[in-house]
Amino acid sequence: MTLHLTQPSLRETVALVAKIAQQIDGAGFTAEDRANAALSYVIDQGDFPWPLSLQRKVLAEATRVLAGKSPDTEAEPEPDTPQTQKVTPLHLVTRSEPQETPQPAPAAALETADIPASIPASSKMLTLANDVVRSLLEFMDFSELAAKPRTEQESLIRSGIEIVSSEQKMHMNGREVQELVETVLADMLGLGPLEKLLNDERITDIMVNGPDQVYVERGGKLELTQVRFRDNAHVFSVASRIASAVGRRIDESQPMVDARLADGSRVNIAVPPLAIDGPTITIRKFPSSPVKLQSLVEGGSLSDQMSRFLGLATYLRLNILVSGGTGSGKTTLMNALSAFIPEGERIVTIEDAAELRFQQGHVVRFETRPPNVEGAGEVTMRTLVRNALRMRPDRIIIGEIRGDEVLDLLQAMNTGHDGSMSTLHANSPTEALTRVESMAALAGFAPGGGVVRRQLVDAVHLIVQVSRMRDGKRRVTSISEIAGLAGDVITLQELFSFQTDAQSTRTQVTGKHVYSGYRPKFANRAADYGVADELDAILGG
Repeated sequence: MTLHLTQPSLRETVALVAKIAQQIDGAGFTAEDRANAALSYVIDQGDFPWPLSLQRKVLAEATRVLAGKSPDTEAEPEPDTPQTQKVTPLHLVTRSEPQETPQPAPAAALETADIPASIPASSKMLTLANDVVRSLLEFMDFSELAAKPRTEQESLIRSGIEIVSSEQKMHMNGREVQELVETVLADMLGLGPLEKLLNDERITDIMVNGPDQVYVERGGKLELTQVRFRDNAHVFSVASRIASAVGRRIDESQPMVDARLADGSRVNIAVPPLAIDGPTITIRKFPSSPVKLQSLVEGGSLSDQMSRFLGLATYLRLNILVSGGTGSGKTTLMNALSAFIPEGERIVTIEDAAELRFQQGHVVRFETRPPNVEGAGEVTMRTLVRNALRMRPDRIIIGEIRGDEVLDLLQAMNTGHDGSMSTLHANSPTEALTRVESMAALAGFAPGGGVVRRQLVDAVHLIVQVSRMRDGKRRVTSISEIAGLAGDVITLQELFSFQTDAQSTRTQVTGKHVYSGYRPKFANRAADYGVADELDAILGG
């Protein structure tokens, strides 16, 4: 809610400030403290000038009301002169002893419908944060601040806040000061405005299209946030910080980069001249704790029968391709399947940007490297796959196949490295097979006679198709087994599928996962592993 006070009288303003202040949790705060916090909010929401003399008068009278006294609003506010005693904003007084430092004010416990439960950061507060950053940069640099202890960092920033707020005659409560401290720290040492979004577990994707346009995906839906950067240079600064953290650079000569954050989140950065309107940042977040297959079942992504089937297929060392579109949940599913890999196996993962999070103890992780400024030093996916074959792997897991590494992966699957997995972009199992052939052809491997197809039939056992549907939910829509070759055509046998109901709408998809009734070819393998009865129990007989 925004307050639109066109011409406030002193009496009306005092009444409004007192009303808001009365609904703030006053634990540990005086009446003047609560009045100060309420006044800061009212000033922030107003679209007219607030003379300092008026602020003082409103603060004094609202404090009287909170103390149970009648307001003296008949007298005009005293003039704003240098002789008038200055009201010090709440919590901007430097304390000498740590134990006396006030804690951030708790969020207001507002109960009425016309007053928001939390006050969002306004443009004024964002401007203040930028001013504090510039003020601090006058006498220190980022590296100097980063080397100091956290308590000293906050102390220095509070000093900067005190200076700037005094210059701008701004009133802030304790909560606002603490939020501003965290904002400035994130701006100078972290990822700036993105920090709060990264800490929100409900957000799965963050898309920065420019300084004034930051979108997030929450619950499968895109939302425009109130997060703002100062300018394009600010966006570029954050992007550079992300890239440099993983040993990569972003500039005009290298305008695109894939990187990752410390928590494993995947990041794509593009800057001018490729990004016409300014730097862009796209972040695919990953949950702080590993996703379990049962959690996907509970979320409706697949049925319990399908989860048990895929878990058994992983245990039986079947080679699995997870196919789907962008943001469909391919990596999430593969991470969940990894829980069924026995502990005694050596796993080698290969990725462009490390995002696989396997829980086994014996995992070796590799990541590709782009060329340096001179164009040398590149390490490709194919190079890493070939190197992995010399490392005695039990399973080779490729984050995503995109090019000529598909040849080495197929050969690995055909030479005793069963249980390997990878993802690729495709809209159906049939299209996934076509893409594999296309990537092999683009790599220069086209000997004819359907060699690649025969390798596919021999190497890949299952194709798991995942989709992000129009309601925003991610579902496993098909589990297909490669049955063999019929002439020059690879035949697929669909074991499970998702069937939509007639009640589905444009915004809501309903349906169920269905087992086709076909018995998979790998039933004999299950018997060899001694789990034939378990397979029969999963398939219902």
